[in-house]
Amino acid sequence: MAPGPIRRVLRVAPLLRSHPLAAVGLFFLLAFLVMALFAPWLAPYNPAALDLVHRLAPPSHAHWLGTDELGRDILSRLIYGARLSLTVAISVVGLSFVLGLTLGGLAGFYGRWIDILINTFLMNAFLALPGILLAIAFVAFLGPGLLNLILALSIGGWVGYARLVRAQVLAIREREFVEAARSLGAGDLRIFVRHIVPNILQPLIVQAAIGMAGAVLAAATLSFLGLGVPPPTSSWGQMLNDARPYLFDAPHLVVFPAIAVALCVLSFNFLGDALRDYLDPRTRLTVGL
Repeated sequence: MAPGPIRRVLRVAPLLRSHPLAAVGLFFLLAFLVMALFAPWLAPYNPAALDLVHRLAPPSHAHWLGTDELGRDILSRLIYGARLSLTVAISVVGLSFVLGLTLGGLAGFYGRWIDILINTFLMNAFLALPGILLAIAFVAFLGPGLLNLILALSIGGWVGYARLVRAQVLAIREREFVEAARSLGAGDLRIFVRHIVPNILQPLIVQAAIGMAGAVLAAATLSFLGLGVPPPTSSWGQMLNDARPYLFDAPHLVVFPAIAVALCVLSFNFLGDALRDYLDPRTRLTVGL
């Protein structure tokens, strides 16, 4: 029996051999994860500590990436910013995944009026508005904060998962193994959880990996607009916003947070593209995975 998608993901050696960019992405993601988990021990300074005497200092032995307009250590703020970005990405993707799996599964499994209600009205209503504008309106109404930021990004993020789940369930619900389970007396919940969900996880894993990149970028965008987590919490987007007046006088204030955002987004995209090729049976046959 062929291994499931989760087991194939855990076998990283063939994936890394066939996709060098996946190895690069995994390396940087592990680095960001280590920074997020061990930020209090890795950060050389308190990210909120002010030192106006050494404000706008360039990179040096004392401050490897320099200091910002308030004398705060940029390296320390980047390390703590990784914790915030990964927290938002994991939370947003997890919440969107659960909502999309539930609503998309209901629409695809039962069809009829439930499908019309969820797919035609609910999903299309959310797709009619750009996700980032919906998130901006949500945070502007409830105020900035970590929980509001996660909820705002999840409001529009679940639709993509729901449409993907619905399409996959529609293709699988009439398969022979589903009919066999139903004929043996299995209930709808058992059929969906035990027989349908394991067979639709492959595209969902890829969607989740790429969704992490979108969540990091969206969180940085909202923070840049002043709608993220309020200071003194370190945020890459807020760092970029604070650095705008000093773009020409102290460019390191912009360069290092921008590199952090770009590396994190690219790493998730590299890993998502590699997982898509690795989990697709047709691609595995083509490249010999």
